[in-house]
Amino acid sequence: MWFRRSNLWTRQHRRRRTGALIVPAIAVAFLAYFGFHAFHGEFGIYNSHRLDARAAAVKGQLAAIKTEREELEQRVQLLHDGTIEKDMLDEQARRALNLSREDEVTIYRPSVKD
Repeated sequence: MWFRRSNLWTRQHRRRRTGALIVPAIAVAFLAYFGFHAFHGEFGIYNSHRLDARAAAVKGQLAAIKTEREELEQRVQLLHDGTIEKDMLDEQARRALNLSREDEVTIYRPSVKD
């Protein structure tokens, strides 16, 4: 706008509103960045569900391994009592030598390899 003061023309400047938008724009960018990473980041909400599912699967594997370990410890305990049971010794010898008697029925099972 032009105003006339006495005989001089002066120009009045309006304040620009862009300066008022800088801080909110930076705040929005800041919140968007951290909001995105809070949801999609390595330890975000989305991946926490995946980590929980993975933890449950690993706990299941751990339970199976513990059960197998207890069975093996029980079998080893039978060998450490000072006297070896004849049936246990016979079973281990036959398995190691891959032998069976003529009057026995042999059932082949696939070996379990992980």
